[in-house]
Amino acid sequence: MTPPGDFGQREAALQQAKDLRALGRLPEALAVLAGMKAQYPGFSRWYHELGHCHALSGNAPAAIETLQEAVRINPTLPASWHMLEQLYRMQGDAVQAAASARNLAMLQNLPTEIVVANSLYADGDRALAEDVLRDYLDRDAANVGALRLLARICQERDSTDEAEVLLERALEFAPDYHDARLDYVMVLLHRQRYARAGQEAAALLTREPGNRAYLKQYAAACVGLGDYEPVIDIYGQLLTGAGESATEIAELRLWRGNALRIAGRLDEAIADYRAAIEARPGYGVAWFSLANLKTWRFGDEDIAAIERAQAADDLQDLDRIYLAFALGKAMEDRAAYARSWQHYAQGNALRHQTVRYRPEAAKAGAKRLEQTYTAALFADRSEWGHDDPAPIFIVGLPRSGSTLVEQIIASHSQVEGTQELTEIGHIVTGLCGQDPACALPLHPDAVAQVSRADISALGERFIDETRTYRRLGRPRFIDKMPNNVWHIGLIHLIVPNATIIDVRREPMACCFSNLKQLFGGANQEFAYGLEDIGRHYRAYLAMMEHWHATLPGRVLTVHYEDLVDDLDASARLILAHCRLAFEPACLRFHQTQRSVRTPSSEQVRQPIDRDGLGQWQHYAQWLAPLHDVLGDALIRYRT
Repeated sequence: MTPPGDFGQREAALQQAKDLRALGRLPEALAVLAGMKAQYPGFSRWYHELGHCHALSGNAPAAIETLQEAVRINPTLPASWHMLEQLYRMQGDAVQAAASARNLAMLQNLPTEIVVANSLYADGDRALAEDVLRDYLDRDAANVGALRLLARICQERDSTDEAEVLLERALEFAPDYHDARLDYVMVLLHRQRYARAGQEAAALLTREPGNRAYLKQYAAACVGLGDYEPVIDIYGQLLTGAGESATEIAELRLWRGNALRIAGRLDEAIADYRAAIEARPGYGVAWFSLANLKTWRFGDEDIAAIERAQAADDLQDLDRIYLAFALGKAMEDRAAYARSWQHYAQGNALRHQTVRYRPEAAKAGAKRLEQTYTAALFADRSEWGHDDPAPIFIVGLPRSGSTLVEQIIASHSQVEGTQELTEIGHIVTGLCGQDPACALPLHPDAVAQVSRADISALGERFIDETRTYRRLGRPRFIDKMPNNVWHIGLIHLIVPNATIIDVRREPMACCFSNLKQLFGGANQEFAYGLEDIGRHYRAYLAMMEHWHATLPGRVLTVHYEDLVDDLDASARLILAHCRLAFEPACLRFHQTQRSVRTPSSEQVRQPIDRDGLGQWQHYAQWLAPLHDVLGDALIRYRT
């Protein structure tokens, strides 16, 4: 998006070039345009003005080339299409002249405001385009093109709830508007409404079965639902038609590799990650995906290739971050801890520059939760909620051992392991909003205003929405979303018979494990700084102390170290808390065949060991600031 200050400067410079061209001072106009090029490389009207200057100077081929770039960036430039039509006719190219004339005629048939808004959007002037669209829709609420473009702008500024509503309205007016339906699928995916997204993508595929964009979105919906086997085949189908696009081949190989890894087909996953790297040697996420296979070790040639990729001048920032984490893991595996920390620190520093997380916001958010969810509130609502006992919630911080606990419970014949479900988060955000600086509820006190009937309805909604993930027909199921630790109060209110387990790991080990893990998207933004992760651990610990004080006996705390030291006793304790009879299969959890999406997916397919318990101690000299921030949490976590 063009910043307001840049917009004024850009328009002033463009107007200066126009004035000079109108006065016939073409060399001066071209000089002004040349000065703008580096600062505004994707500005379509810059290309239009340059093309106009070339046309006046008699250089028709240069004018055509430049104007074609203008309409590539921004297809809604009537003046550019008009000039192209004239230039092609002068060159004797009747076919291209006719095509330009058709594009011009199409734009001339559209409302002026829609053309202007599209043009502003193409040049990055999102706020101005939004103003034009909202004003126009006040007068013509059924214009589906305007609704779709406004939805796209809303999605780009993270107002996905409004984008969803706008696209639903557009599709009510025009059910066959396939481009809008595709946008709708992408919004649904962004909002993690995977079942609905899959249905909409499937509807598009019934009309055009081979459409690559539709297939990709359908595959993404399947991934969200945990259906990995069909995804593997879809990506294979897409690869056969990928042509020679190295970028697309790399992406498809990566996505297919991820699906294979989650399904437990590691050799095939490694082959696809390798193929992704072969297509695009600097593809940081593919290198990191290999590193993130906990059983994988890089050879000398791999490390040299990563270092070459990292040294490239044109490397994208995200690739640089992924490569730093991959090298950190490679050096850790070689016990080169100083070099390993150097790379982990670099990756964390780069990633930290991109996050919105603020530890003081998390502390304030936790305080708001404590003030809302009091013992009195729970006592007043002791008979509320939906009574289904099916859910088993596993909460805690990431990298605490929760995947291991999930695998143990999911090995029971009465339990289905699903994944980290987002439904509780959606319910909380809908009720209370979300603080972007910490992802905690912004107004948790709104819960106190919800009626008994609505609390029960929310519990029913959770059970209904999660049926999509329950494929085996078992009476119990697991929701392993770690961030539900902040929502235990609401969970207790809406599904009071659910089981809740907090998996806790020694603070230094847990925090270090987070620091060396690169999470996807905007997830777990607290994990990229020593102070941030330390203060977040303290906030988590204080939150759990509050839940234990206000809901005594409600949550079972499982210490990861105890689980490693005595699997049998810990597993029996966990199953008893879940009101499940002991089954020996739960001790053979590594033999259970199921999809596991977390970074620990390979580890939980191996027998338990103690290898990771003290790994952080190799980095103790660099983790001293973390040790200081944690303070008494280093002892308090066991109480």
